[in-house]
Amino acid sequence: MSYSEVDQVAINTIRLLAVDATFNSNSGHPGAPMGMAPVAHVLFNKFMKFNPKNPKWLNRDRFVLSNGHGCMLQYALLHLFGYDLSIQDLKDFRTVDSKTPGHPEAHDTPGIEVTTGPLGQGVCNAVGLAMAQAHTAATFNKPGFDVVDNYTYCFLGDGCLMEGISSEASSLAGHLQLGNLICIYDDNHISIDGDTNCAFTEDVVKRYESYNWHVVIVEDGDNDLAGMEAAIKKCQEVKDKPSLIKLKTTIGYGSLQEGTHGVHGSPLKADDIKQLKQKWNFPQEPFHVPKEVYELYGKHSSEGAAYEEKWNQLMSKYAEKFPKEYEDLLRRQKGDLPEGWEKNLPVYTPSDAAVASRKLSETVLSKIESAIPELFGGSADLTGSNLTRWKEAVDFQPKATGLGDYSGRYVRYGVREHGMGAIMNGLAAYGTILPYGGTFLNFVSYAAGAVRLSALSQIRCIWVATHDSIGLGEDGPTHQPIETLAHFRALPNCMVWRPADGNETSAAYYVALTSKHTPSIMALSRQNLPQLEGSTIEKASKGGYVLREVAGANVTLVSTGSEVSICLEAAKYLEEKHGVKARIVSIPCFEVFDAQSKEYRLSVLPDGVPSMSVEVMSTMGWERYTHEQFGINRFGASGAYKDVYKKFEFTPEGIAKRAVATIDFWKDVPNVRSPINRAFQQLI
Repeated sequence: MSYSEVDQVAINTIRLLAVDATFNSNSGHPGAPMGMAPVAHVLFNKFMKFNPKNPKWLNRDRFVLSNGHGCMLQYALLHLFGYDLSIQDLKDFRTVDSKTPGHPEAHDTPGIEVTTGPLGQGVCNAVGLAMAQAHTAATFNKPGFDVVDNYTYCFLGDGCLMEGISSEASSLAGHLQLGNLICIYDDNHISIDGDTNCAFTEDVVKRYESYNWHVVIVEDGDNDLAGMEAAIKKCQEVKDKPSLIKLKTTIGYGSLQEGTHGVHGSPLKADDIKQLKQKWNFPQEPFHVPKEVYELYGKHSSEGAAYEEKWNQLMSKYAEKFPKEYEDLLRRQKGDLPEGWEKNLPVYTPSDAAVASRKLSETVLSKIESAIPELFGGSADLTGSNLTRWKEAVDFQPKATGLGDYSGRYVRYGVREHGMGAIMNGLAAYGTILPYGGTFLNFVSYAAGAVRLSALSQIRCIWVATHDSIGLGEDGPTHQPIETLAHFRALPNCMVWRPADGNETSAAYYVALTSKHTPSIMALSRQNLPQLEGSTIEKASKGGYVLREVAGANVTLVSTGSEVSICLEAAKYLEEKHGVKARIVSIPCFEVFDAQSKEYRLSVLPDGVPSMSVEVMSTMGWERYTHEQFGINRFGASGAYKDVYKKFEFTPEGIAKRAVATIDFWKDVPNVRSPINRAFQQLI
C-alpha cells in the first residue's frame, strides 16, 4: 500500500486536466473530477484490468461513471492510460463531433462502456454488467478455465442516489447477491441547490445494508489512498454481496470554492486555476502532463496488455478442449446470431386460430430460445400477463435461494420497470447477452429514460409490451396507452412494432433480433387477433405493405395491430353498403417503413387515392402517411374491450363512416398527392 510523490502528481494531473478542459470549453463540471481523482487513481492504477490497445477485450474490468457530468475525470484517465484519446481530444471537450462529448457516450469514445448522464442510469447499467458477467461465467467457465472473472466498478453521486431508479436496481442487485459489483459513492454533500441537507438526509449506509449490500466507509477520500485501497480489497473479498464504498470527498478539492456548489457545474476562474497550479507546482500552461505520470500509467497499461496475453493463451487451450463453447463465445462478441435461427420463426395461414399477439410473441420466444442461447429475458412482475417465460426456462437467481442459478436466462425483475430497462442496457453492453424484458405498454413510459439511452447508445434490446391499447378492457384508462406509441415513435433509432397477426409478429422479432444497433418495442394485444390473408413475414419485414389491393380504389385504410382486421371488415362493409372500394395497408413499424425506398413507399401509399389511418391511439404522427386520421385523442374507458371499441366507434361501421367522409372531402381535389411526397427529406 505504499504511495509516493508521483502518485500525488498523477492525481493532481487528473484534476488539472479536468480544470483546463472545462475552462477551455467554458462549460462542464470540474468539481466531481477534482474530488474523485484520488480514488480513481487508486482504482485504475492498482486494481482494474484493461488493455487500452484493445478496449473491447472480453475479460476487462468494467467501469461506469453514473454521475456522468464528471466525465472529464474519465476522459483524463483514458488519455493518461493510453486509450485512443489524445490531448487534442481533451482540448476539444464539449465541441461538435469530438470524441469527448459533454456526458459519456459509449459509441463516441474508446473505453466508455455505457452512455450515462441522466443520474442513476449508470448504477443500473452497472448492475446489468455485473449480471451479464455472472451469467457468462456460469455459462462458459469450466474447471481450470475461468475465462470470465472481471469486476464491474461504478462511481455514483448524491444525485444518483436520489433518483428512484438507483433504488430499483440496488434492491435487485442485493437480492441477486452480485459479489462482482463494487460501487463507490462520492459523498461530497453537495447538489446544484447547495448542501444536500436541503433535500437528502437519509442514512445511505443503513439503506444499502437493508438492500443486502456490504458497505465500507472511508472517512478521508481526499488523502487516504491506503484506506481507499484497503476498502476496495475488502470489497473484492466479499463474494455474496455487492459492495458500496461510502467515500467522503471534497468537491472541487484545492479550488478557492472547494466544498461548495459553486464548483459543481461551472468552470473555475482564471485566478483560481493559477493558484491551483502554483500550489501543486505545475506550470501555468494548460493541459500539461508530467512525463512521470505517463510512465506510471503506461506501466499499468503494459501490465494489462500482458494480462490479456496470458488470458489469450488460456483461451487457446479452452478452444482445444471446449471448441463448441469457444465458437459460441466468439460469435456472441461479434453480435452475430446463430446460423439458421430464423427457420424457427412460426409461419401462419388464414385458417389458423385467432390468437392474441402477446401469445404469438410467447410462441416466437419458445421457438427461438434454444436456437439463440444468448437470449436473456425477464418481466417486471408480469410474467403471466406478458407471457415472456418459456416453459423450461431456469431463473437467474443466486444458487443459495433455491430458485435458480446464474446460468438461468430468466430474470424476475419485480415491479421495477425503469430499473429493468437500464439493467437491460448494461446486459447488452457486456457483449455476450441479448436481453428482452416485459411489462404493459403503458408502463414502458415509466422506463422512458432508459429506453432513450438504449436508442442513443445503439443497444439491441427488446421490450415485450403487452396490453397495448383500449383492447385491454376492464383495467381502464390508467392502464390503457394513448400517447405511448406516439412518444416512442418520435424517439430516434427506436423501432416500435405493433403486429396485426402471427406473421407480422414473427417479422417483428426477425427485424428486432437482426438489428444490432437498435432497441425495439413490441406493442402486443391482450385480445385475440385473426390470422390475415395476405400477410407474410417477408412483406411485414419492410415495416409496411399492402395487405389488400383492389383495382379502382376510392380510399386506402392504413392501420396497425388489432385494428387491421377491423379495417378488413370495414372494407367489406364499405363495398356492400356504399359501393366503395378500399385498399388495406398495414404499417406494423413506422421506423422500418421509413427506411424503405421512396419508390416502395409510394407503391404502398400511392398518389391518386385519399388515405385514412385507423389506430386506437393518439393520431399524432399519422399525418406523415395519411390524409385523414381516426384515433383516440382522449383517455380510454373501463369495460369489456368490445364495448370500449364500440364506445369510440372502432367498428366496421364507425370506420366506414369516416372513410366515406374522407372520400367526400377529397373528391374535388385533382390528383391527390400521397403524403409520402415531401419538399425535402428529414434528417434521419
